[in-house]
Amino acid sequence: MIVRAAAVQLSPVLYSRAGTVEKVIAAIAAAAGDGAQLVVFPETIVPYYPYFSFITPPFAMGAEHLRLYDEAVVVPGPETAVVGAAARAHGVVVVLGVNERDHGTLYNAQLVFDADGTLVLKRRKITPTYHERMVWGCGDGSGLRVVPTAAGRIGALACWEHYNPLARYALMAQHEEIHCSQFPGSLVGQIFADQMEVTIRHHALESGCFVVNATAWLSDEQIATASPAETTRGPLRGGCFTAIVSPEGRHLCEPLTAGEGIALADLDFALIAKRKRMMDSVGHYARPELLSLVIDTRVTAPMQPLPGPAPLPLPEDTDDRHQPARDLGSQHDHGIAIARPAP
Repeated sequence: MIVRAAAVQLSPVLYSRAGTVEKVIAAIAAAAGDGAQLVVFPETIVPYYPYFSFITPPFAMGAEHLRLYDEAVVVPGPETAVVGAAARAHGVVVVLGVNERDHGTLYNAQLVFDADGTLVLKRRKITPTYHERMVWGCGDGSGLRVVPTAAGRIGALACWEHYNPLARYALMAQHEEIHCSQFPGSLVGQIFADQMEVTIRHHALESGCFVVNATAWLSDEQIATASPAETTRGPLRGGCFTAIVSPEGRHLCEPLTAGEGIALADLDFALIAKRKRMMDSVGHYARPELLSLVIDTRVTAPMQPLPGPAPLPLPEDTDDRHQPARDLGSQHDHGIAIARPAP
């Protein structure tokens, strides 16, 4: 099996969800026109990565944080419908990073759309990194899943989640064939790009899978817009490394380190077996009786029902204002005291 993959290095339209989505749709069409069956976009490209949180003191970033709230994506919502329709129209699998708004909280979310347009995975970054904790909430283990798609078994992590070896192992143990990694780009400088290359090549080797990595890119004009003070523009340059890596840790095309563009490569799945014949870290090279991973894949929520039978229904007339006084007996169901009318 051979799958053509595309990693898109894209500049967002700063402060515009609609503008960035329009560019995403155009990039999907362009990649599909080059034969791509899988198209991967950067971390939180819609509407844009919160660069302000890296260069602005917390006390001064309230207005920018609220602007991001206004432009964030509700999942599912109009933007996911548009992207799903594009995936379906072109018959491609799409992996998209978004700022997701869930009522009063923003999350760094990764969305996987199958080639029929179905949203098959929504996951949230489990721990935002450093400055990001002022912007996003924490995800949970429910998103640490590998999903079957028309392009193969896909797993995804965002940025420094790749420095959590147990998060990576959770996907490896589910036999991911293509790992879609997303980083912000235009951040920190060349050292970030260098570290990123080491990270994605190592995961390809350890997992025995392909890695398709996408970063964003800011122009000088965008950097000046995001950082009115020239003294804080340096941290918003460099750090771009859009690339595609084989299970043997080799680059399959020239990485993109500046400007907008699309990295394309053909993924020959025979290379997965070739690598794993030598070293399958979740198979013949594993020692699960010595070392294994325990993972909680439950969806976290602020309110969880206790297990057990449903509560008894209330009487039809619950208005006691015009009823005579009654003696109430006390009965306990699952530790909750329930007052009932005396017989």
